[in-house]
Amino acid sequence: MKSSLTELIAQGEGVRLEFKSSISSAARIARTLAAFANTAGGTLLIGIDDGRVSGIESEYREMQKIEKATDFHVDPSILVSYENVIVEGKQILVIDVSESADKPHYAIDEHGHRTIYVRSRDKSVPTNKLILAQEIADPQLLQSPTVRTLLQFLRKNDTITPAKLAQLVNISDSRATKLLRQLAEQGLLLMIDHPRPVRYSLKISE
Repeated sequence: MKSSLTELIAQGEGVRLEFKSSISSAARIARTLAAFANTAGGTLLIGIDDGRVSGIESEYREMQKIEKATDFHVDPSILVSYENVIVEGKQILVIDVSESADKPHYAIDEHGHRTIYVRSRDKSVPTNKLILAQEIADPQLLQSPTVRTLLQFLRKNDTITPAKLAQLVNISDSRATKLLRQLAEQGLLLMIDHPRPVRYSLKISE
């Protein structure tokens, strides 16, 4: 685990990986946990500060906040697995969250406000609606020049709007909107509609 953990840290944060030096509150970490469950799953490393191993003081205190988050600040509640690993003589808490079959999951803040979060690159971002994959991805569509150009753009940029796609591949705004939604329904993209304008990101970065 130590060698694979060192490799994970070297990768840097992304769609399925986030670092925390410590957990500030159960409500705040619930956003990350819900986003992982709503997107493609992920790993949360606690005890990493700006890419460096800083360690945690108390596994018990950190896990108390995680358990409070999963039980009371994520709805429906989620299950996570965790492991305490020693790296460079310091404790690192590894929290694994699986992609959920029970989504959407809402993060509930200290005031009881409920928000859906998803992962966009290395951030947990709010959205008003989660489009659940309803179809199997169409291999022929994925190989089309339009979609290949779209994917190339999203490998370099966090998100794309229908208007930007329309401009990029010279199609109408309505056709771009339809294509982006279709790819979201096939589980390739995520729709982010808060704040406006509506934009899309890769569900799993390559």
